[in-house]
Amino acid sequence: MGKSSYPAYSGGSVTLNGQEKASSYRKGNTVYTNYNMSDAEKKAFDYAQNSFAESLPKLNTFDANTRQNLNNQLSAYTQNGMKIINDTYTPLIKDLQNDVARRFGNFDNSAFMDELSSLEDKRSDAMSALANDVMAQSNNLVNNELTQQYNYLNFLYNIQNNTYNNALNYMNAASSNSAAGNDYNAKAYAANQGASSSLDNYANLASSALSFMGPYGMAAAAAIQVGKEFI
Repeated sequence: MGKSSYPAYSGGSVTLNGQEKASSYRKGNTVYTNYNMSDAEKKAFDYAQNSFAESLPKLNTFDANTRQNLNNQLSAYTQNGMKIINDTYTPLIKDLQNDVARRFGNFDNSAFMDELSSLEDKRSDAMSALANDVMAQSNNLVNNELTQQYNYLNFLYNIQNNTYNNALNYMNAASSNSAAGNDYNAKAYAANQGASSSLDNYANLASSALSFMGPYGMAAAAAIQVGKEFI
C-alpha cells in the first residue's frame, strides 16, 4: 500500500428538479462560483434591468402623451364641476324669475333683486370652491403619476434584487457543499497520514530490534525496510 497524495479540490453544486442551479469549482489558482439562470429568469432579469436603466432618467418628468392625458382628466373634472353648479343654480334662478313674473309681472322689485343677488353669491362661492378643487385635483393627478413612476421603478428593482438574492443563496449553498467536501478530504487525508506514520514508526522499531538478532534478524529487518517503501 503506497502513501496517499493530498486530495484534489472538491467542487460543489446545487440542483433543483434535476437542473444544476449553482456550482463551485477551481480553475488554476482561482475558485469560481456560478449561478445558472433559467431562460425565464434571464428574460425577466434582462427586462427589469433594461427597463430600470431606461426609466430612471425619465423620473419626475412627463412626456407629451402623459401631459395630454393629465390635462384631459383635469378638463373633464372641471366641466363636471361646472355642470353640477349650473344644474343646481340655473333651475333656482328660473324658478325665481317665473315666480316674480307671475306675482309682480316684472323683475323690477327689491324682493326679486335681493333673492337673485343671494343666489348669484352662492353660485360665485361654488365656482370659487370649484377652482380650488381643480387646483387640488391637478396636484393629485401629478402626485399619482409620480407615485406610479416610483412604484414601477420599485417593481423593477425588486425583480433584480430578488434574482440577486436567489442567486446568492444558491451560490452560497454550492460553496458550502464544496467546503464540506474539502473539509472531509482534509480530515481523511490527515487520518491516513497519521495511520501511515504509526505504521512507519512500528516498522522502524521492529527493524531495530531484529538487527540485534544476527543474520536472520538482519534479513527480516531488510524485508521490513522494503515493505516500508510501499506503505
